[in-house]
Amino acid sequence: MQRSINGATLRKMILNGAKLLDSNKEHVDSLNVFPVPDGDTGTNMSLTMLSAAKEVSNCPSNGMDALCDALSKGALRGARGNSGVILSQILKGMTTVLAQSQEVTAKTLAKALMAGTEIAYKAVTKPKEGTILTVVRSMGEHAKAITKKSIEVDEFFKSVIEAGEETLKQTPEMLPVLKKAGVVDAGGRGLIIIFTGFYHALIGQEDTNIAFDDRINTHDRYDEQAHFDYNDLAEIEFGYCTEFFIVHLKKKTTEADIDRFRENLMTIGDCVLVIGDLNMVKVHVHSNEPGVVLTYALELGEIDRVKIENMLEQNRALIGQKKEELKQYGLMAVCAGEGLTNIFKDLLVDNVIEGGQTMNPSAEDIANACDAVAAKDVFVFPNNKNIILAAEQAKALSKRNLHIIPTKDVPQGLSAVLAFNPEGNLESNLNDMTEAIGNVKTGMVTYAVRSTKVDNFDLKEGDIIGIDAKSIVAKGEKVDNVTTELVDKMMDGSVSNITLYFGNEVKEEEATAIAQELSEKYNRCDVDIHYGGQPLYYYIVSLE
Repeated sequence: MQRSINGATLRKMILNGAKLLDSNKEHVDSLNVFPVPDGDTGTNMSLTMLSAAKEVSNCPSNGMDALCDALSKGALRGARGNSGVILSQILKGMTTVLAQSQEVTAKTLAKALMAGTEIAYKAVTKPKEGTILTVVRSMGEHAKAITKKSIEVDEFFKSVIEAGEETLKQTPEMLPVLKKAGVVDAGGRGLIIIFTGFYHALIGQEDTNIAFDDRINTHDRYDEQAHFDYNDLAEIEFGYCTEFFIVHLKKKTTEADIDRFRENLMTIGDCVLVIGDLNMVKVHVHSNEPGVVLTYALELGEIDRVKIENMLEQNRALIGQKKEELKQYGLMAVCAGEGLTNIFKDLLVDNVIEGGQTMNPSAEDIANACDAVAAKDVFVFPNNKNIILAAEQAKALSKRNLHIIPTKDVPQGLSAVLAFNPEGNLESNLNDMTEAIGNVKTGMVTYAVRSTKVDNFDLKEGDIIGIDAKSIVAKGEKVDNVTTELVDKMMDGSVSNITLYFGNEVKEEEATAIAQELSEKYNRCDVDIHYGGQPLYYYIVSLE
């Protein structure tokens, strides 16, 4: 049982409150029901507390006044979004009371909570019940009531947290949007987590895990769609969330000037928060004129750490994400070259990322590209033997079901894509596409990067070389001669189609001339050319 807390104990409480919120911020984020939040409530409150905890941790003194100053300044500097700013004001109000005592009793804590409530309400231009404000007010009022008689500090925190929980359960009755979504207020939950962290540190249980049941029963079945009214999403009055600090205020600036600045912001926006003093002011506002907001601020002092977020774009992304309907199959290919990319897209490949020889995408790159495909099952065409392994590893990173078709080059990839049947089942598609790989022979025309002897060829740097699937089969000084020789070496009686994909250093008329020569030589074959735009390789040759 503890009668009071000192500076050393307060330090532990602050650090543990920040730690507990950080480990539970995802849960708080999941409760956020507003169409376009300034960010996620749990994340914003956690970043605010972590900033405060950092200042407290770096404070060299265990004096209550020094720790309270660090806590207040750290919270204000790190405040993110509405929820973080309100939290910083709750802490600021509490520290104004706590700083006056070296040994803090339950009665002092009750006064501190009431001060925090008062300052937090003043910081919000239009306070709304059913939010973190309601929760902190009820905790403060309960604290005041239970300290009319003597009470131990640990019992005080336990009772105040219980009172906060009871109020939190009532928030859906105060805010219809919460009731519709079937959740309690996110900011209120975050505040109670922080106080729970304080309490655990106080009783020596810093590493205790906590669990929540923050869903409520509603007449309608709860699902993700309940969080959002899509008709409301299209109607955002103010498109830009602007946050910054005003520092080094001008000598002529007064408190009255700061009040007028707040009033000016209220005429051009909403969600206005202007807090601080003549040393530093924290500003948060939603408006359509962020430039005007900054101009007003410059009349008071210098602006620092400006953050402007386009909430209209967030809104569009949110609609797209929430309304995404997944088709059964999707296709994702890797290749290098504008022309090849366009060919894959013309064949209805959903996403194409750059990669190939000397530029292998990572497993994460591949996973992200597949995640961008709105399909349950995504077929992946690596189109390079050095990318196949990374594609296999991407399976563990992607939220889609990935199926790797082990294509070693672009012609194999194109052949496999052409074998895809959107009406077929998974097994038949995998079999058909894998089989198609074996029906194409690939050659490439490039140049030697060094002098060497390989595959019975004495090569000099700069020699033009023709490569089939296994080895160098042709070399020379001219690209056209080596290309036709490469086709000659690869040709057999089963070939009926010859396709040349010319690279970014080849002119179309040059490719046309080679195609004409091959057509005359192999008149039983269809010969086509396409712009591939690939680097390093003059031609990619496909024989089928």
